[in-house]
Amino acid sequence: MIEMDAVAFDRLVTDELDLLPDEMLDGLDNLVFVVEDRPEDGSLDLLGLYDGLALTERDRYGMGELPDRIIVYREPHLHACDDLDELREEVHTTLVHEIAHFYGIDDERLHELGWA
Repeated sequence: MIEMDAVAFDRLVTDELDLLPDEMLDGLDNLVFVVEDRPEDGSLDLLGLYDGLALTERDRYGMGELPDRIIVYREPHLHACDDLDELREEVHTTLVHEIAHFYGIDDERLHELGWA
């Protein structure tokens, strides 16, 4: 486990987002990235969550809709990692995983593509 305050973790998440390929980010629409300390149930098992309707399931989605969210949980990441390099890698993996869910890519397909 490593220690990192909320501001530094938020900066790390932003840095990792900036490193993702443009092709992965260009199609993101009506989506916000949020950093929270822990999931609502207080567990340390969940690293991230896509909260929204996948692109493949949208038929009448449009103006006036609240944005979907990708939530990255700080404390579970810190609990799971032993050093800064491992933390960066885990945040990167979480972002890719949750962005894939936005596009409607399930966990099995993520592994086939080598993204998870």
